[in-house]
Amino acid sequence: MLRPKEIVQKWVEVFNSADARMITEFYADDAVNHQVTDSPVIGKAAIREMFEREFAQAKMVCIIENIFEDGDWAILEWKDPVGLRGCGFFHVKNGKIIFQRGYWDKLSFLRLHNLPMPQN
Repeated sequence: MLRPKEIVQKWVEVFNSADARMITEFYADDAVNHQVTDSPVIGKAAIREMFEREFAQAKMVCIIENIFEDGDWAILEWKDPVGLRGCGFFHVKNGKIIFQRGYWDKLSFLRLHNLPMPQN
């Protein structure tokens, strides 16, 4: 079975291919993905829908700066080619992501990808 760090390395490869179906395979059925700029997304089906929406919205590329591992956790520090930076925390059990939390600047993301700004 792959270690959490290895799972996140493979997750990044699939993320960069923008394949929502494949990336969802990294998650447990009842996984939670909480990008702190949004509400938590609960369950594999909802996570797939989230990735489908996001991959359709913008070309996203994750460049690994660091991956750290501590027990069942992997911590990813990343950047992208247009200057955005962030980090993600991945809790892995039995070879599947059961919890993910990401920290990044949503307003910068929207500006860098020429996407509409929130109205509220």
